[in-house]
Amino acid sequence: MKNLVLASFALIFSFVMVSAADKPAKEVTLKGEINCSKCALNETADCGHAIKVTENGKDVIYYFKDKGKAESYHDVVCNGPAKGSVKGVVLEKDGKKWIVPAKDGVKYD
Repeated sequence: MKNLVLASFALIFSFVMVSAADKPAKEVTLKGEINCSKCALNETADCGHAIKVTENGKDVIYYFKDKGKAESYHDVVCNGPAKGSVKGVVLEKDGKKWIVPAKDGVKYD
């Protein structure tokens, strides 16, 4: 009887995990201050991008998963921050928040 109960739980758990994995990632739009992660934020060794947004009264930084200084939109923020938005999929890894920008997803105000 115990084996039947355990097998039932394992089967239900596997269905839940498969259905959660099948959900496509949802695109979001973040609005705030886009910065060079090296020049403005001193957070990375090479030029990259990050957007600082306010969530629940606190500043939160989302790092871009992109080509860094090779991106066409990099020159705008390498010398200083610019207000704008980024549309893409948000991830969390190693305690940091990341966003994978959609094609043409980075816009400046």
